[in-house]
Amino acid sequence: MSAPAPPDAGGSVRAGVLGPLSLVVDGENRTPSAPKPRQLLAFLLLNANRAVRASDCITELWGSHPPKTAMSTLQTYVLYIRQILRSPPADHSRTLVTRNQGYQFALDPRASDRLRFEALAARGREASAAGAPERATRLFADALAVWRGPVLADVTSGALSSPHIVELEEARTSVLQWRVEADLRLGRHRELLDELRTLAAAHPTHENIHAQYMLALHRSDRRDEALGVFRRLHSRLGDSFGIQPVPRLRLLYEAIDADDPVLSAPPATLSPRAVFLQ
Repeated sequence: MSAPAPPDAGGSVRAGVLGPLSLVVDGENRTPSAPKPRQLLAFLLLNANRAVRASDCITELWGSHPPKTAMSTLQTYVLYIRQILRSPPADHSRTLVTRNQGYQFALDPRASDRLRFEALAARGREASAAGAPERATRLFADALAVWRGPVLADVTSGALSSPHIVELEEARTSVLQWRVEADLRLGRHRELLDELRTLAAAHPTHENIHAQYMLALHRSDRRDEALGVFRRLHSRLGDSFGIQPVPRLRLLYEAIDADDPVLSAPPATLSPRAVFLQ
């Protein structure tokens, strides 16, 4: 379990991992330029407000064959980051604390782009579950707006940070789908067509994105195009992986092909989740 952050931790320190690495202290960019301190800072920020063992930091920085001086070198990097945090006009070195034979970068949740993204996404899910799609789509859009690019786009990732990066990128895609779903519930199918076409091209085998695109096309009186989306996906899955689309996606295809009246239900009561995911 994470220990609570110090009362003043992160008050004037802002950090970002959803894009290029960023460390801003009292309004000034203090992001390290040296590769190893950058990699260590990135790893600590990915685990903000959680204690990270020194041994894990070593694994992240040097893999399975660290140098004999790894521990002392790690301590030098930690000292360097603390010096950055201690620079005038204020001392924020308490933001990086030693804890449980390791280190913890303690941040106010509002000072971390990752933590803000996750909080906004959670509030969006709550709004969606409460039947408030308009509020949900605003919160999901706010969560996505926190992103500045691929996770830690300018930092070399190690063995322990790579799974975090993959998880965050997957979370971004999920939030995007939830936002699209909320927009579909609001009847914005025509407005979504260009975006969904781009998403389907970027994720050529992602079944839920294609389900959303199919439903938006069908509701825009473009049934033949919706059926074509399924057929292309069917071919790609077969050619790339030797598999068929999941049965629920085929059910959506068959409903569109038959012009099933259920697909003409009021947008607020029907979404790809109703047809495809449930």
